[in-house]
Amino acid sequence: MSDTANPEDIVGLYQRHADAWDRDRRPELVIERAWMDRFTALLQPGASILDIGCGSGQPIAKYLIERGYNVTGVDSSPPLIEKCRARFPRNEWIVADMRTLALHRTFDALIAWDSFFHLSHEHQRAMFPIFKQYANPGAPLLFTSGTGHGVAMGSYQDEPLYHASLSPAEYRELLAVHGFRAVAHATEDPDCGRHTVWLAECLSLG
Repeated sequence: MSDTANPEDIVGLYQRHADAWDRDRRPELVIERAWMDRFTALLQPGASILDIGCGSGQPIAKYLIERGYNVTGVDSSPPLIEKCRARFPRNEWIVADMRTLALHRTFDALIAWDSFFHLSHEHQRAMFPIFKQYANPGAPLLFTSGTGHGVAMGSYQDEPLYHASLSPAEYRELLAVHGFRAVAHATEDPDCGRHTVWLAECLSLG
């Protein structure tokens, strides 16, 4: 296995290993439940949610759909999107790169769980105006990150898997500059599989 990887390799990895990745995912929420409940507590019934990096639609989108929310999912892997369409045919599933979204509408909430952190530092910074572009006033934004500025290499199916993170201070600055208020932040939450989680809210700027 190579010990280096490029963030541009992520798209191909999730295409090649879509079936394996789907098998490895739980169909039901376990560790994510508390954060999902905190996220949905900020929503009205039937709210529209943009799931950025939706994977195969479970457990995150499944949980939200079963609670009556109108989920639109975006992922760069066609095989994963096909799994979403087969499981949840009444919802909209789009093959697209999160960095170049062109949906021409806004949503009541945004989520990028275990997806946004596969981007390079530069592309993570560039996502914040995209988050703003698709967020209605008051929309919560939920995403996961690393604990500090840097690159962390993992592996999946014996291939290198790229992760990167900005510093907490830079995430807070980017949120504020783009009209979001940080609501909650946990570093390596022990009750959520040691995920580092951010929950923010889009402010109405008049």
